[in-house]
Order: sequence, then C-alpha cells, then structure tokens
Amino acid sequence: MTAICAGAPLLRVRPGILLFLFSVFVALAGCAHRPPAAVLEPVSAPAGGASAAKASGARSLTLFAVTNRTRDGDGFDSGRARTMTYERYRLSIPASHKPAAIEYPSGQAKSAQAMPQAMMVRERRRLDQRGMVAAIVSQPGFDGTVGLFVHGFNYRYQEGVFRLAQMAVDSRSKAMPVLFSWPSEGALSGYLADRDAVLFSRDDLVSLMAALSETGKVRQILVFGHSMGGFLIMESLRQLRLTDRGDVLDKLTVILAAPDIDADLFRRQMDVIGRLRSPLVLLVSPQDEALAASSLLSGARPRVGRLDVEDPKVRETAKAYGVLVVDITSLDAPDGLGHDRYASLAALGPQIGALGRPGAATPTDVGAFILDAAGQVVASPFTVAGRILSPQ
Repeated sequence: MTAICAGAPLLRVRPGILLFLFSVFVALAGCAHRPPAAVLEPVSAPAGGASAAKASGARSLTLFAVTNRTRDGDGFDSGRARTMTYERYRLSIPASHKPAAIEYPSGQAKSAQAMPQAMMVRERRRLDQRGMVAAIVSQPGFDGTVGLFVHGFNYRYQEGVFRLAQMAVDSRSKAMPVLFSWPSEGALSGYLADRDAVLFSRDDLVSLMAALSETGKVRQILVFGHSMGGFLIMESLRQLRLTDRGDVLDKLTVILAAPDIDADLFRRQMDVIGRLRSPLVLLVSPQDEALAASSLLSGARPRVGRLDVEDPKVRETAKAYGVLVVDITSLDAPDGLGHDRYASLAALGPQIGALGRPGAATPTDVGAFILDAAGQVVASPFTVAGRILSPQ
C-alpha cells in the first residue's frame, strides 16, 4: 500500500502532462498545409516578360540555399549527406503579399498567370561553394551584409526556402538572404532525431560561415536561428571559438528566436564562446507553448526561449554574458502556439534591424527588455535600450 500511495502523485501528474503534450502536437499538426517539393520547380514567366511582371506589382527576390540533406527527386529529404549542396533561387513575390504570411503555390501551376497571388520560384540554379560566394558578393546592390537563416525543428527544405523569402521581403533588409537547411525529419515524431541532426550539422554550418567570412567583400553576417536552429548555431559558435576562429566570430551578429536550448547548457556554451563583438540577441516569450512541451520532454528543464525578462537572475545573467534578451510576447504568432512570433518580427525591420547594426550596441547595452506590438521598448532596466531600437 505504501508503494502504491508513494506512486499516486505521479499518476495524477502524468495524465495532465500527456494531455498538454497531445494538445500541442494536435495544434502543430493542424497548422498549415505543408507544401510538396514541387513548389521549388521554376514556373514560366508571364506573357510579356519583365514588363508584365512589373505591371502586376510583383517583386523579384534572389536568395541562396545551402543544405546537407540528401537529394530526393527535385527536392531534398531528411537524409544526412556527407557533402553540401548550394543553390540560387529567384522568386516572384505577389503585390498582395501579407506580412508574416507565405503564399505557397499549388505545386502544379505551370505559369505565373496560373496563381498570381502566390510566391513562385522563377529560376533555380545549382552552384558550388566558391560559385555561391562569388554570386552573393556580385549581386546588384550588395552592401557587404549576408543574412543567414537557420530553421528549426520539424522543417522541410522547401519550407525553409519560402520562409526565408517571406522574412527577406517583410524586413526590407539589404542583407543578401542565405538559408542553411539541416536535415530535420520534418515530422513531429522526429524531435530526438532532429537533435542528432543538429549535432551532425555543426561542421557544415561552421564551414559555411567561414566561407562567407573569408571574402573581404562580406563585412557582416547576420545569423538568425529559430528554435532548434538556435541550438545548432550555438554549437557552431562554440566550435569556432575552440578552433580559434575569432576572425569569423567577429563578423557575426547573432539573433536567436525562441531558442530550444536547455538553460544550463546555454550558460556552458557561453562560457566557451565568450562575449561577441555584437551582443548576442535572444528573442523569447514565457508564453511559448511549443517550448513548454519541449521542456516537459526534457525532464521539465527550462528552455532559453521561455526566459522571463522580469526575473532579476535573467537580467544579471544577460549582463554577465553580454546578451540582449528581448520579450516578444506582444507580437502575433501565426502558429497559435507562440513559437513562430519571429515571422511577424521581420515586418519591424527598421526597429529590429538596429539590433544587428555594427556599433549600435556596446558591452554595456545588454540585459533584458520588452517590445510592444510596434517594436518599441515599453519596459527596460536600461536607458540605452530605446536608442538601440529606435529607427535610424
């Protein structure tokens, strides 16, 4: 009887945990239609060519994609390749595009006229690493800044391409967009496999960041990671420090949105990485339900992406490590779980872009603060926060 009574609290707790996890998984599974690899197939130009496209109000966007996934037909799957693939895409963005939204084509359209309200791949070209770097720095209007996006858990290659396109358009940034797509399983059941895939991908992400930084024409690499992609970025930064690649680290400005990283592990990573030239930025929300589920799956250990900026310990730790912790709970979350608020963040380009501007922050411009829905500081223990976020 004693043994049964001792175990009773577990019986009362577990159903609640299971119910919560189930509700999160149902919400994730019911998010949006998942696009097939066919959306990556280039479509023909509308009748009248560039003039017709201009008349329709469509915008053209060039981005680059790098992956260590294995090829599957015209797309890529979750297989782990020993070599990387480099591609250049040119997409058309409809005039009707809404901020934070991805207007996927049906995957069956043969021309831009067939789906005028959709984002469409107009051109796709395979490159090698040297060719990609050369193409990046030779793009018209290139200002020396590369925007490197590392997606999170449960992502497919084509989803990463279109998400980066959405963020690049919404942010109005001049940074040349580059995707690093690691071999996520692209399935809710693949959480543990995805964490292994992150560790598998460290060398490849390090190689990419080094290749981009080694050309003198690239002055800054804005590295943006979401969820488990933040874990991959932190592991790569740690590896760069351990291999004495401070030259690469000095060109990086790192922003991690909803990072799915154990809080204790993050501190150990920062112990090795040390302060970066530009403060590392964490975009967090205590109301991120997806990270709450991740925490439960990890023995109820806290995740960095759910830090509470009102906690004095969080503020002290942020100052100690030279980190900016930004609460973005006020922003819209397209997924309904509070995990994809970063998609809305891109539309605040001028305000948030200041965070990644070299020289915009000094070692004293660190700590924790809160944004409102317009990207303005509404609470902060630091008087300099308003200056950091004000449009320049």
